[in-house]
Amino acid sequence: MNEVIITSTWEHEDDQQAKADAGKPRPTLTPVSLIDAVTAVRMYGNEKYHDPENWRQVEPQRYRDALYRHWLAYLKGEKIDLESGLPHLWHLATNAAFLIEMEGKQ
Repeated sequence: MNEVIITSTWEHEDDQQAKADAGKPRPTLTPVSLIDAVTAVRMYGNEKYHDPENWRQVEPQRYRDALYRHWLAYLKGEKIDLESGLPHLWHLATNAAFLIEMEGKQ
């Protein structure tokens, strides 16, 4: 029978030498529920419009208006969008994501 002897220990203090990632974005901090929500709305939109890139052809003001409509519906106590069957907050998040993407391109 062979014996294995471990002679060194892992030190977290020197972690930066092994993997230099200090200051880099940590996308795992984003709640998975947000990613799932936007994904669900995107899948609904893709089924409805048959083009995953169709959203890029829409004027930003239309997304602002849609975001606001979903926010107002949510504030009035309406949780689910009647057309899609998905939560208004999910639509709001998706509209915000589109606007963030569009603003970043300007």
